[in-house]
Amino acid sequence: MKVLFQSRTNLYSAPGGDLVQMQKTKEYLENLGVSVDISLDFEPDLSNYDLVHLFNLMEPQDIYLQFKNAQRQNKKIVLSTIYGLYTEYERKARGGMFQKIANILSPYQISYIKTIVRHYHEKRLHAGVWNMVRKGHYNLMKEIVDNVDVLLPNSDLEMARIAREFKLKDYNYFNIPNAVDTKVFNHNIQIDDQDKFLQFENCILCAARIEGRKSTLNLVRAVKNSSYTLVLVGNESKNQKEFVEQVHKEAGNNVHFLGAVPHKDLAKLYKLAKVHCLISWMETPGLSSLEAGIMDCNIVITKKGDTEEYFENMAYYCEPDNVDSIKKAIDQAYNNPINPKLKNKILQKYVWEKTAESTLKAYQLALNLS
Repeated sequence: MKVLFQSRTNLYSAPGGDLVQMQKTKEYLENLGVSVDISLDFEPDLSNYDLVHLFNLMEPQDIYLQFKNAQRQNKKIVLSTIYGLYTEYERKARGGMFQKIANILSPYQISYIKTIVRHYHEKRLHAGVWNMVRKGHYNLMKEIVDNVDVLLPNSDLEMARIAREFKLKDYNYFNIPNAVDTKVFNHNIQIDDQDKFLQFENCILCAARIEGRKSTLNLVRAVKNSSYTLVLVGNESKNQKEFVEQVHKEAGNNVHFLGAVPHKDLAKLYKLAKVHCLISWMETPGLSSLEAGIMDCNIVITKKGDTEEYFENMAYYCEPDNVDSIKKAIDQAYNNPINPKLKNKILQKYVWEKTAESTLKAYQLALNLS
């Protein structure tokens, strides 16, 4: 079987969880004998491929052109939806004029404006953007989900949201969960006595971009004047400079900014940390929470998105806009023993080997559809 992966055109210049999902899915599918290429072109020749696998419904202006190209060439199409609206954040916590506008507009009108502005500033005003201008953000997404052969959400909850939002009735889907690479995130890794990260033993860790959607500022406020050491790993948002500056301004001496770190270093930090916090306004479910869980961290997260399907009662939940709620969850997570059930569930269900096997079954379903 030969498959072409396609996604947004800025996949490598603005990497995110979708890039990790693509790369790991490719790696583990190839272990099963599937040949996988990646192309960000809009109209590649598909004659050598059995099907096209699209990623990220949240960027419909890019994948719409790839979707139409696959249709024209009579190829089966599957879609990893990675679907999660940040409407609640935009309306409650974004701040400034945009928050006022967001409380007037629909979620898809918000996305419409943000997409046009972003593509204008990034000089990426291509034919897909003009299609979105003409048809609307929602209608572009609906046309895609109505016509792909198999939908591949990260959870059943995500699929339910998509079906509800886009009024889907007859559709095919496979639950393809996000996953952990156990070759990298393995608690048996060794940390020597001279390791630079030893100073962060028993810390509170947050591996996430520093931005409003991740509620980094409230996390910093939750540990202010406490005995906790907070370590922030991840890039800082280039589009929210004022927010990032405020995070730095309010961070005390117990907060450490490490920036982006390689996976091998991140694995060490997970092993040394006591608690991992990802207090986002939306996660499906958040790769870093899974990685931290398999490395024996207690997990602090929110119920925004699809986290409960993954973590059930094995995590400590809080509200992203409530500092006291975050404090309470951190205290509970820090002072309670590690729950081995979480690690066992991740090992049984949320590893890339399992994800690749389910993805291959979804391909076989798509190819067998008349």
